[in-house]
Amino acid sequence: MRVLVFAHNHPDLHPGGTETVALELSRAYREAGHQSLFVGATNQLHREPHPGTSFQAISDSGDELLMWAGHFDRFNMSQIDLRAFVPDMTALLESFRPDVIHIHHLILFGVELPVLIRRVLPDVRIVMTLHDYYAICANDGVLMQSPDEPCAALGPGGLCRCIEAAKPNDMRLRERFIKTHLQAVDQFVSPSAFLRDVYIRWGLPADKISVIRNGRPETAPAESRAGDEDPKRVFGFFGNMTPWKGIEVLLQAAKLLIERDVEFELRVHGGSPFQSTDFVERIETLFEDTAPHVVRLGPYKPHDVAELIAPVDWVIVPSLWWENAPLVIAEAQQHKRPVITTGAGGMAEAVRNGVDGLHVRRNDPSGLAAVMEKAAGDPQKYRELAENTQQPPTVSRVAEQYLQLFEDQSRFADDPAA
Repeated sequence: MRVLVFAHNHPDLHPGGTETVALELSRAYREAGHQSLFVGATNQLHREPHPGTSFQAISDSGDELLMWAGHFDRFNMSQIDLRAFVPDMTALLESFRPDVIHIHHLILFGVELPVLIRRVLPDVRIVMTLHDYYAICANDGVLMQSPDEPCAALGPGGLCRCIEAAKPNDMRLRERFIKTHLQAVDQFVSPSAFLRDVYIRWGLPADKISVIRNGRPETAPAESRAGDEDPKRVFGFFGNMTPWKGIEVLLQAAKLLIERDVEFELRVHGGSPFQSTDFVERIETLFEDTAPHVVRLGPYKPHDVAELIAPVDWVIVPSLWWENAPLVIAEAQQHKRPVITTGAGGMAEAVRNGVDGLHVRRNDPSGLAAVMEKAAGDPQKYRELAENTQQPPTVSRVAEQYLQLFEDQSRFADDPAA
């Protein structure tokens, strides 16, 4: 098969989970013997436009491209630079002529992309993986109005009200606009049952959403930390530091542990790219208040995880929003590290409370501190949780599932009665 993969960035420019999953799958399709082309959208945050073309190279590889899409209506998820975007995208579709198009996000591309694809290539099969709730919620797709108040769109027939300047009619028109364009997609995929249920409540047909878990590349696990009776006092945070990832809650919890004279170490891995000055100043103050118990170790690459997780006992994922399928949880499970995570969304689905990890309440520094203190002093419970940790599927295995789905879609297109 010829597979065209779209994502809203490239991991070399923005190391987010969606971009990483999309690129890994694109490469896995090639390793399985298929022809795959990865196209990541970008804008002025990462690249300046090149006159005369929307496309740019990202590496020496001929099967990975960037498409500059700097004119984008984020509220409506709409591509507004039609003069440049449509001809260049049309040329790409007509020259590569894929059998299947696998979309991982419509940010920067625009929700019009599936309709454009259908117009240019009427017989191509369009599969879209839903990685977050951006189509439902205009507040960066987090489905949270505030750290303590879920988005009204979570309720049956509910309408997002997270954007104060947007009137109810604006939100309803946004919803209709997006749903209309998504009708051009043949099949959706969700990495978690939770996200699938949210989209069904929003109005996507249940029979058009399959569940395929995200996978991780095969890697040698870091040395186990469960083999002795020593206290398990080293905690780790991995990922971009944003307000919705809960880093402030974690640092506030660390501050409480220091005040209680609890012996621990928190190793923070990740940067804070493209964040507001206020947020950066707040976490800088918290890092100063919690040193030297909290060690800030900066950004990292995916291939560094095994080395960085080696001295860590517990991985903490304190997100404030309804995470779908955080890669950091899968990475921790690869290395047999129990996870302490917010008991909500796909996080609660990926980590079984009291079985292979521990759940905490959302946005509760005191509760998180209490769980961390108890976890640090119970090596027997740590050993039990570590032994129960299940390995995530490999990327190659997940690619096989997608390829089978692509074949099934193509077979259905040829014979609707199949």
